[in-house]
Amino acid sequence: MLKVASFKNYVNFANAKTIGRLFSSNNALNKVDGGKFTDFGSKMVPLAEKQKLVGGVFSSVASKYDIMNDVMSLGIHRCWKDHFINKLDAGKRPNSDTPLSFIDVAGGSGDIAFGLLDHAEEKFHDTQSTMDIIDINPDMLKEGEKRALEQNKYYNNPRVRFMIQNGEVLDAIESNSKDIYTVSFGIRNFTDIQAGLNTAHRVLKPGGIFYCLEFSKIENGLVDFGYQQWAKVLPFMGSVIANDYDSYQYLVESIERFPDQETFKYMIEKAGFQSVGYENLTFGTCAIHWGIKV
Repeated sequence: MLKVASFKNYVNFANAKTIGRLFSSNNALNKVDGGKFTDFGSKMVPLAEKQKLVGGVFSSVASKYDIMNDVMSLGIHRCWKDHFINKLDAGKRPNSDTPLSFIDVAGGSGDIAFGLLDHAEEKFHDTQSTMDIIDINPDMLKEGEKRALEQNKYYNNPRVRFMIQNGEVLDAIESNSKDIYTVSFGIRNFTDIQAGLNTAHRVLKPGGIFYCLEFSKIENGLVDFGYQQWAKVLPFMGSVIANDYDSYQYLVESIERFPDQETFKYMIEKAGFQSVGYENLTFGTCAIHWGIKV
């Protein structure tokens, strides 16, 4: 299982830069004319509308989800996901009598969920652990079911459930019921990211692992400059490849608005997790974040 450094039992509140980023983040709710607003890319929209708008984006890109990720990461997302799965290294060990209970949130396409189950089977001969694949968007879940059918492995499998759920609430998931919570390139689209982290903590058992892969902030100035130039082209690529400029524009802006590594680490700690840490991938283009519920 994932090895992490010891958790420091305090937060350095003297780090005003990190805390300032947290509370100035466009993910935080903003009072505008007496109502609650939040970000949708570079726009401010009424809080109640963001879920619908994000749903429209992913309904639009669902059938071309892999192409979208290839375009946005130049294909490197496949390596990131493989590393994500291998680093977590989850599965029921041969000397254990208890299968693991996985939950993959915002995972409608099934690529991470199926990869985790494949890894558990191939490395640990685990054919008993269960997986809940959660997405708020039914079109994304349909793509996952289609993929399972094509692979002829996890379709109509009693170990795997496809569930329409809001990741900020997960009202159909019992508290203290899951061993592993994963979310890959999805948490930045939550209306309230902190609520999603709090819910992740709720549904995990004591000793359970929160494990997240998300686009992040590049630390190398030269690499960041190159990526920013590429990001300007991405909506036009989306227009050519998928006839969808607006969705790709939102996805680029959602990456820009997501908290940096240290700020997101603080948010995970705030949700109650310990042994919190992260690993930058490709100069911080994306990062793996983790935490343990004790």
